[in-house]
Amino acid sequence: MERRSFIKKAGAGIAAAVGAGLALRPRRARAAKTYNWKMVTTWPPHFPVLGESADLIAEWVEEMSDGRIKITVYGGGELVPPLGVFDAVSSGTVEMGHGAAYYWAGKHAATQFFAAVPFGFNAQSQNAWIYCGGGQELWDEVYAKFNLKGFLAGNTGVQMGGWFNKEINTIEDLKGLKMRIPGLGGKVLAKAGGNAILVAGGEIYTNLDRGVIDATEWVGPYHDNKMGFYKAAKYYYYPGWHEPGTSLECMVNKQKFEALPKDLQAIIVAACYRSNMWSLSEFEAQNNKYLKELVEKHNVQLRQFPDGVLRDLKKIAHETLDEIANNDPLTRKVYDSFLTFQKTMNQWNRISEEPYQKFKEL
Repeated sequence: MERRSFIKKAGAGIAAAVGAGLALRPRRARAAKTYNWKMVTTWPPHFPVLGESADLIAEWVEEMSDGRIKITVYGGGELVPPLGVFDAVSSGTVEMGHGAAYYWAGKHAATQFFAAVPFGFNAQSQNAWIYCGGGQELWDEVYAKFNLKGFLAGNTGVQMGGWFNKEINTIEDLKGLKMRIPGLGGKVLAKAGGNAILVAGGEIYTNLDRGVIDATEWVGPYHDNKMGFYKAAKYYYYPGWHEPGTSLECMVNKQKFEALPKDLQAIIVAACYRSNMWSLSEFEAQNNKYLKELVEKHNVQLRQFPDGVLRDLKKIAHETLDEIANNDPLTRKVYDSFLTFQKTMNQWNRISEEPYQKFKEL
């Protein structure tokens, strides 16, 4: 009888505890702090892949956090100018930004290495350097000066070389050329005698059509078809020597990021990882389809840069990058890390990727 009485009382106690726990859980959920953040981007609102990546990060963060973080995304010009993203996030005016790190060369030269380097990494090697080769730590060091944290949030893969209204047969054909080309690629073009002009994505077609610029690069066939560049330029060149694997970034105000609970920090990082893979996959899935449309439907004249032009550009690129790196110790540190890792990847690729690529279609 005593045992039965004990079991009965224990059972009642457990039931009461479970009931209390269930009763408390909704109250804890309701009491959990919520965050309403803003993300500004350099891209037109909901722009395919690039703007969509920002939209998806916001969607995934809200879903994974069960609504504890809600992020409102603003396209370029909706809240701040497209190239005002860096300052807006750095100052804390908004919490997050989405773009590409080479847009911030005027803030610090080292930022460019976390986006694209002429004759540098493809997407696979860029990921390897950032995630596992010390690149993220260097990125953190550079961005800490501006109260920022940067994360990989996508990759375009190897880009096209751009749209031109004349054929490029020798390096001399680049002299005097006014071309929309950002980042380190723009500096190489300038050293080759061209004029590098930085224009936000939404303004490129108009400038090309009106002759404000003679040529432009953007990304690849999927985007270039949608942007209508085939209506304003005659020749479509490849490969994208200037951007062989351009990273997109999601930047977060460092102070506000570190004030978040650890699980919410991890959710933002996870969403950026997911976006990095999704963006590259979407570009890879779409580019060949739209290249065929450009050539077969719109009669675009596809051209490959001559080997001599690429050799000259590569030599100029090495000279340009060395000069930039020598301007300050931190940029030199980043570039040295990049070169060391590139040498390692080149040695491995010579017995992995290159032989496979050569014979995979046989």
